Amino acid sequence: MNIISISAEVAPYSKTGGLGDVCAALPVALAQRGHRVMTVAPRYKNYADAWDTGVRISLDGHEISYFHTVDKGVDRVFVDHPSLRRGGIYGDDNGSYGDNWFRFSLLCQGAILAAMRLPLQGQIYSKGNDDQTAFLFHDWHASLVPAYLNTVRRWGLFQNAGSSLVIHNLAHQGVHHRNLFGKLSLPSDLYPWLDMDGHMNLLKGGMALADKIITVSPSYAKEICTPEFGMGLEGILQKRRENLYGILNGIDTDAWNPQTDKIIEARYSSSDLRGKEACKRALQREVGLPIDPNAPIFGFISRLDHQKGVDLIEQVLPYLLSQGAQVILLGTGAPHLEKFVAQSNRHTQVAGLVKFSNELAHKITAGSDFLLMPSRFEPCGLTQQHALAYGTIPIAHATGGLKDTVFSLNPWKKIGNGWVFSPLTARAFQQALRWGISTYKKAPKDFRAMQIRAMNQNRSWDIAALQYEKVMKLSILSRMRQRR
Repeated sequence: MNIISISAEVAPYSKTGGLGDVCAALPVALAQRGHRVMTVAPRYKNYADAWDTGVRISLDGHEISYFHTVDKGVDRVFVDHPSLRRGGIYGDDNGSYGDNWFRFSLLCQGAILAAMRLPLQGQIYSKGNDDQTAFLFHDWHASLVPAYLNTVRRWGLFQNAGSSLVIHNLAHQGVHHRNLFGKLSLPSDLYPWLDMDGHMNLLKGGMALADKIITVSPSYAKEICTPEFGMGLEGILQKRRENLYGILNGIDTDAWNPQTDKIIEARYSSSDLRGKEACKRALQREVGLPIDPNAPIFGFISRLDHQKGVDLIEQVLPYLLSQGAQVILLGTGAPHLEKFVAQSNRHTQVAGLVKFSNELAHKITAGSDFLLMPSRFEPCGLTQQHALAYGTIPIAHATGGLKDTVFSLNPWKKIGNGWVFSPLTARAFQQALRWGISTYKKAPKDFRAMQIRAMNQNRSWDIAALQYEKVMKLSILSRMRQRR
């Protein structure tokens, strides 16, 4: 297939979270399966390895240009326009940019035109009538792609091209005033597909018009069809359930591999965990905690947001400290949660780090014994998968992708790689912590067996890439059937 993946972020060029990581790694895995793959993202700033293609296209008087580089067999394309180059991806200190609807509409139109116009490595991806073309678009920022595809199909182009929406987080939907629809250069008969309660909802439009819908874990695919997790869109998801797929994310096993990680103090593997002990000592030293090999370290690496359950960590912190545990909190976000993290430093057993640092994230992942993930909802979650790969045991709320990757210990059956808890209460969370600490202190052989099981699981993108491939082929077949 010729695959065009469209997203607001693609690491390492642009990233605020897991979206950028996924949109970097998944295309590489698809290219390794023999597909021709292009990623299209905004050019937020100058990228040294991306060169001007010289192609210029006018969209209602707004000229866009394209920059291009090749990364691990993937064509990385960047749409350039002055509105995109403002420093922040979605906003600045004053909040979200008011014209994000316009900025990301340029991305969507630019991606379709890139497939038609850019002679990348001597060949255009598609001339508009290719029945092997699949568009894979991510979250609300790219959700106008199927609307613009609908438009060009009226001109006889991309008749058989499939489209698949990937929902990474349903909470963000791209809601704007309905009057802005007239500025999107779309036929008026498409507006009802985007309308929700009198507003223009870009994610809703993508869900309604895409051939297939994918979300990033099987459990989250089920959850979002319910009022509890559907964020007001559960009705349309229920109607489209036959076209909804849950595919668990993989992780970048080159960047997150304790056997090769150059950031951490010492390398280690499931057959020799001595390096993890060295990482623990180095971590304690770096963040200012007492050097104590027997104190269990609980790490937390996340943006500081209500979704992530930081308030539950605050409630169970006294219990952890009473058990002689050490706690390391890393992240930025909501001011009141940043204040909690900063003030937690008053405890000698806690290191509260109000910052984002990829280097520290690696060191905490390698040096901690446990990872805290009491998220209220978690579409997939990459942090717990990184932790598992490093033999760091997650204690997580049983939701979304956490429920699909973390399984509670059963020492008699010799299964389990962590602990999941439900309901989402401090009491249930504390009970899971009690099990974890008890196993760590009183059953070290069971704890070591958990670490080995966790580290030996295949978390590469190979499995997910195969599943994505199948869904994209189905999206093309559905287009072909509609034309018969």
